[in-house]
Amino acid sequence: MILLSFYISEKQHHADMPLYEWLLEEAKSLGVHGGSAFRAIAGFGRHGRMHEDTFFELAGELAVKVEFSLDDALAEQLLGRIRRHNMNVFYLKQTVEAGVV
Repeated sequence: MILLSFYISEKQHHADMPLYEWLLEEAKSLGVHGGSAFRAIAGFGRHGRMHEDTFFELAGELAVKVEFSLDDALAEQLLGRIRRHNMNVFYLKQTVEAGVV
């Protein structure tokens, strides 16, 4: 089982929709059984600039994490679609164990 996570900005768009929504739709069309998008409350990226979810924060500056639990073949198909669209998207691909107790 693979945990595939993408870290994007709220303001990133693709195909006239927020990028997090596009990622969820693409995964769904591939047959991925589920995915989630999580909005950050605070953080910093490679530029070292701190962002926080406050009244004064400019809209669209916080990170959104989009993640999927899927098999390796589906993970590669989704990454392939992103590559074909020449997107610049940071991701983590981790092998995980999942189950229900």
